[in-house]
Formats: sequence, C-alpha cells, structure tokens
Amino acid sequence: MPHRTRVALVNDYELVLRGLADMLQPFAGELEIVQMDARQRVTVDVDVALYDTFAQPEPDDEDVSRLVANPRIRTVAVFTWKMDQDLIDAAVRRGATGYFAKSISGTDLVAGLRRVAAGEHVIGEPRRRVPSGPGVDWPGRDDGISDRQSEILALITQGKSNLEIAQLTHLSVNTVKTHIRTLYSKIGAVNRVDAVLWGSENGFRPDHRSIDR
Repeated sequence: MPHRTRVALVNDYELVLRGLADMLQPFAGELEIVQMDARQRVTVDVDVALYDTFAQPEPDDEDVSRLVANPRIRTVAVFTWKMDQDLIDAAVRRGATGYFAKSISGTDLVAGLRRVAAGEHVIGEPRRRVPSGPGVDWPGRDDGISDRQSEILALITQGKSNLEIAQLTHLSVNTVKTHIRTLYSKIGAVNRVDAVLWGSENGFRPDHRSIDR
C-alpha cells in the first residue's frame, strides 16, 4: 500500500475545518488527516500543514512563518481565494511550498499536496480572486450566504471596520458596503450589532487565534 500523506488542517474556524475535511474524505487512500483542531497548534508529525486562509489576515502575515517554524511540520501549503502575485510571493518567502486556489478540485488538491510532501514547490497561477471550487464549504452556505459574503461577515464578527475589510479582501470600500447590505437582507440584520450577534451564533467567530501559537 502506498504511503499516505499525513496532513494537518489549519484554520481558526471549526466549520471551515470540517468542510475541508469532508472535501478530502473521498481520498483517504492517499491522504490521512492527522490533526484538525482549531483550538491548538499542530502537535503531531505531519508531511503538510494545509493553511486555509478563510477570514484570516493576508497570507503574507506571520501565520505562515509560525507554521514553517514548527518542527512537527515538514512542509506548509496555503489554500485561499487570494491568488494575487504579491501574496503568493510573500507566502513563498515565508517558507510555503504549496499555494492552491479554492477553485481547484479535490483531486487536484490532493495530487498537489502529495507533490508538496515529496519536496516539490507547487504554486498556483496568479489571478484575481477565484470562485469557490467543487466541494469547498464555508459558514453560512446553507443560509444562502456566498463565499465572499461569508468572509466579510466573519471579519465583521471579528470587529473589523469596513476599511480594514476592504484592505483584507482587496475590494473597494463601496463594494464592501454593497456586500454588507446584501448580507444584512439575507440574515435579517438591521445594523452591525445584529450582524455580529447573528455571526457569533452561527459559527462566524473564530474558535481561537491559535495558529501555531
């Protein structure tokens, strides 16, 4: 039986981790998920830490460096909607050897992770924000909230201002405001307090800012 690639899934949102695990489950013969816990750092030996950047600061922040510095983690890959060249370059400088768009299929993601584990650099092509791919999940999807709106609501729940959200999502402030108005109508919110309460009750508050701390 061929060696299964040992993978830790990394994100602060339990719902995101479970959605990613469901996406990878059909490939259990090739890939073994050995850690998936939003509340603690990676504590077992893994071939790849797959860092899903949902509602996180840019992939060039220190989270990638902290994961790379963990002796339990052999390689680090980023899984993201943000495929800007500057973000790709920054993540690679920090030590990531995989960078995958969320438009990728489960089959291609697993193949890429196995190549990363084997020592290759597997970096996706830069482009504007990518659409979600088959099997990708996010909090609020069952409530009719789009992937973009989900990320914005998570950032609102974290207390980010419209300007901060615009900077983190690479959108204009006016576009962020438009998404927020649409989001409010979907969740029945009148104001930001309502949105924060709804988000906190529906999985949009991070379990812990514990990425390899």
